[in-house]
Amino acid sequence: MTAPDTAPAGPAPIDTRRPHPARVYDWWLGGKDNYPVDEELARRILAADPTAVRGARANRRFMRRAVRTAAEAGVRQFLDIGTGIPTEPNLHQVAQTAAAECRVVYVDNDPIVLRHAEALLQSTPEGGTDYVHADVRDPDTILRLAAESLDFDRPIALSLVALTHYLDDDADDAHGLVARYVSTLAPGSFLILSQVTPDLNPEAIARATELFRRGGTPFHPRPLPEFYRFFTGLDLLGPGVIPVSGWRPEPEDVAAQAEGVVPVYAGVARKP
Repeated sequence: MTAPDTAPAGPAPIDTRRPHPARVYDWWLGGKDNYPVDEELARRILAADPTAVRGARANRRFMRRAVRTAAEAGVRQFLDIGTGIPTEPNLHQVAQTAAAECRVVYVDNDPIVLRHAEALLQSTPEGGTDYVHADVRDPDTILRLAAESLDFDRPIALSLVALTHYLDDDADDAHGLVARYVSTLAPGSFLILSQVTPDLNPEAIARATELFRRGGTPFHPRPLPEFYRFFTGLDLLGPGVIPVSGWRPEPEDVAAQAEGVVPVYAGVARKP
């Protein structure tokens, strides 16, 4: 179901003059819901950083492993901010396979994701899914609307996969913003996070950062100490913060690591 005020009444306009991170990411994943401006930037970044496609795919696999981990630990509610264009299996499919009663709220600010929201709302009868069209920088709106579907007095897994590198430290107060969301979560909640880093391939990431910024998209890769700060006050699950394909890897991830490490850190933590 969808809460009546989670989306505008009419179709939201799509700006095809500027690339959008969700659509660039879609192109890297082999999707069709992108425009020439998105493909152009995606190709230019891929030329600068040949790991971009592998990184996008590694992030999706990490999301699946992390969501299963949270569900197997007993979490039955998920708040996924920066959802992106639907790519199966979507988060709710992973969570509801582990536990059919899981409830999921998706959040994104790209109008093209809004137009695909129906694909995100195909829940099991026992569970539920909802979609909020909003920007991560507006926590008051997101939390208010998410509370129509989720019970914030019970544990929630907050997923911010491949999102925080689009947040600025000064203008957005990236660490303060994540802390604001975490502060609303009940004990036993999870934070699922991945982030591009300059540590593992500084030259390529510097080139990709410049291309993103020229395209009008702020991009802020963070070194390990800055990534760790997002987990302040939380209990990291093993193996801690690690390159994304190494976080509790499955056979597909082990095979991917043979192609080389992608410059993305990942971690999952529990709120005590």
